[in-house]
Amino acid sequence: MTSIVSCSEFFPEKRYNLSLTKENADAIEITVLSNQSVGSLKPGITPVVEYFPAPAPASLRVINLKLDILCYSSIDFPVAVAVSELVIPGLADQMSVMKKIIASEIAKQAQLCPYHFIPSGLHIPVTAIYDTRYGEIEEKQSELRKELHVRLGLPLDRPLLRISNALTFGDMGKRVKKTSRNGSSLLRDVHREIPSSGVSGGIMSLIDGSYEYYHYLHDGIDDNGWGCAYRSLQTIVSWYRLQQYSSIDVPSHREIQQVLVEIGDKDPSFIGSREWIGAIELSFVLDKLLGVSCKIINVRSGDELPEKCRELARHFETQGTPVMIGGGVLAYTLLGVDYNEASGDCAFLILDPHYTGADDLKKIVNGGWCGWKKSVDNKGRSFFLKDKFYNLLLPQRPNMV
Repeated sequence: MTSIVSCSEFFPEKRYNLSLTKENADAIEITVLSNQSVGSLKPGITPVVEYFPAPAPASLRVINLKLDILCYSSIDFPVAVAVSELVIPGLADQMSVMKKIIASEIAKQAQLCPYHFIPSGLHIPVTAIYDTRYGEIEEKQSELRKELHVRLGLPLDRPLLRISNALTFGDMGKRVKKTSRNGSSLLRDVHREIPSSGVSGGIMSLIDGSYEYYHYLHDGIDDNGWGCAYRSLQTIVSWYRLQQYSSIDVPSHREIQQVLVEIGDKDPSFIGSREWIGAIELSFVLDKLLGVSCKIINVRSGDELPEKCRELARHFETQGTPVMIGGGVLAYTLLGVDYNEASGDCAFLILDPHYTGADDLKKIVNGGWCGWKKSVDNKGRSFFLKDKFYNLLLPQRPNMV
């Protein structure tokens, strides 16, 4: 029920620049008209109509097909020639593939639609034809994607061929840049601009994938002094969204509170309050909204956090998700660690949700709101409090395609 068409069948990779993004690609709409008659009759021949009764009861089924092909050509290839030699043959090939699928699914009213992908690790795009009746999470569609991952040599724990991963071009389904609820653009991956950690001989283990930076005062909500864990949770949910594990909206503070009331963790009066939440509450919300399981590490004092660097490094190397650190009345988002196993020296890559300024990347980085923090800096100051216990929430990566 699913088929793949690769552009490499048409063009050798060495002849063309295969760098393809929606930013450098042009979308051209083409209408193809074809002659439906078999051929013109010879002069003097009268048309003849013959009637052959159907051997069994017959019915007429009208099926609408969406054709969508992706072709490569050199930059100086004339458009007219590309249409006749690439586009039309490509449409015919795709129709042929769909015909075979429909022949076996005619009684089930298949709803076929092609989607184009360039998964990480592949240098040319692939086109997958999905039956959209099944949706994204239905078991059969998941099995189809798994089969494609196996055929293409893709990992079986990453959602690389979901419809939400498909390429878009020009004005055809262009994705809108994600904004917060008050309309301002959200910064992504702010840690990429920060200086080094200062750990000599350390091995750096970082978050795998993109996230959005949520902090105090976003979305027009004045949560200064109480909303840091909510903001850390929003950043974590944004990671799952951007890695295509989920399509739900990043929840607001009230929606987070509503979930905790619905599962019986909080009383109804909790909704609309300014009460703090911690790692346990975050794990409940992630399980309820995303079906994500979490591991929780408890430490008795901030002094003990460096002892967890080896375990945290393994988390980032195997799971790659953001970690929430909660202690006392403060919560932070952890994006990585730099750890020298021989010396024990380590640093934590902290994304601080307590920031209240504008989304100015330079100001955030220079102000240390995203940066490497040592448990005790070179001036003897402790970043983590010695007299507070800490809970570390380690969300797990779903094993799914």
